[in-house]
Amino acid sequence: MANTATATASDAATPGSMGDVRRSNLALVLGTVAQSPAGFHLTRAQIAAATGLTKASVSSIVLDLLEAGILHEIGLNPQGERGRPGVGLELNPARGVMGMEINVDYIAAGATSLSGTVVVQEIRERDNRDTASGPVMAALASLAAEVRAAAAAKGMEVLGGGLAVPGLVDAGSATVITAPNLGWVDVKLDVAQLLPGLPLGVTLFNEANAAALAELAHGPHRKQDFLFISGEVGVGGGLVIRSELFTGPEGHAGEVGHIVVDPEGRPCSCGGTGCLETIAGQDAIFAAAGIEGKRQARSESMSALMEALAAEKPDAVLAVQRAGRSLGVAIASTSRVTNIRAVVLGGHFAVLEHWLRPPLVESLSKYAPGKILPENITTAAVGEGGALLGAAGSVVRSLLEAPHRLHS
Repeated sequence: MANTATATASDAATPGSMGDVRRSNLALVLGTVAQSPAGFHLTRAQIAAATGLTKASVSSIVLDLLEAGILHEIGLNPQGERGRPGVGLELNPARGVMGMEINVDYIAAGATSLSGTVVVQEIRERDNRDTASGPVMAALASLAAEVRAAAAAKGMEVLGGGLAVPGLVDAGSATVITAPNLGWVDVKLDVAQLLPGLPLGVTLFNEANAAALAELAHGPHRKQDFLFISGEVGVGGGLVIRSELFTGPEGHAGEVGHIVVDPEGRPCSCGGTGCLETIAGQDAIFAAAGIEGKRQARSESMSALMEALAAEKPDAVLAVQRAGRSLGVAIASTSRVTNIRAVVLGGHFAVLEHWLRPPLVESLSKYAPGKILPENITTAAVGEGGALLGAAGSVVRSLLEAPHRLHS
C-alpha cells in the first residue's frame, strides 16, 4: 500500500491538508486491521510494515482508534515478529451496528459486531401493504429498541444502523422514491427515530442491494461478477461487477423483477405489464398454486406451498415451474446486457430451489445457451437475513472508510 503519512510541499500549503492526511491514515490503519485474517491480530509494528507508515504514526493513530472505541487490544501476538511479542489489535467486539428491514409482510432488526457476527436478531410478521409509513416505522422503532437493549445486555454498544426497504430509494434524503408493494411513493422516512442518539445515525438502502452486499462479503463470490435475485412478495436484484455493487447513474440498476417476461401478461404494481414479479413474486406463486397468501402469515403460506409441492399437486408444481421459466427469461436478458455469468438466488427462490432449478436451467439453456452454467446458479450463503447483514455491513464499511466520524 502507498505511504500516505507525509504531505507534499504543495499539500502543506493547502489549508486543511494535514487533517486530510490524518483522516486518510486513520482509515488506512483501521482497514488494515479489519482485513487481517480471522484469528490473526496485527501488532503496531506489523501495521507499520503493511502500510508503510512510521511506527510513531501508527502508534498515534492506534491510540486515537482505541480512545474512540473502534479498536481493542488483545494480549500479545508472537506471530510473524522477531524478539519481544507486540500487543495484538482487533475490531472492538463491544461495538456493533444494527441492520433493519421493512418488507411487505414483516419487519426485522439485528445487531452485529463490527466484524459481521450476528449477536441478536428478531423478525416480526406484520402486514405492511398499503400502510402509511408512520405506523410501520413506529413498529420497527419498537423492535429496534428491543434488539438494541438485548445487544447492550450482551455487552455491545450499537454505533449506527442501516435500514433496507423493498423499493427505489434516495439514501441522501432518506426518501423511498417508490415501493409499489408497500404502496409508498416519495415517502421521506424519519430514520433517526429508529435508533436515536447514535453517532453514525441510520442510512437507507434498497433491500436487494443490501442482500447482494451481504453475499459479496460472506458468500463464495467475492471476486466474481454475479446477479443477486431477491424473492419476496416482490422480486428485486442486486448487480455485482468486479466485486462492487453496480447501481447505475441514479442508483436504481438491477431491477430484475420488472423485466418484462410476458408482454401480454398481467398488470404489475410498478405500473407496467407482464413483469417477472407478476409470475415469480411470492404472492403470484401462491395465487397460481391456489394458496391465499395475503390472508395468512407468510410462514403459513410458504409451508402450505411446500406441502403441496411435496404432494406433487398440479397447481403448485405448475406455478413454480412457470416462475422458474420466467426467471430464466429475465436472467437470460440480464446476462446478454451485463455479461454476468453467475446468479445467486435469495428469498423464496432459495427455498423453492429443488422445484425451481430444473425449469430455470432449461429456460436459460434455451434463451441464453452457454452464458450461465448450471453450477454457477447458487443459493444465498447468508440465508434470509441477507438484507439485515448487508445494511449493517454497509454501515461498518462507511466507518472503516471514515473512522474520523466516530473519533471526532
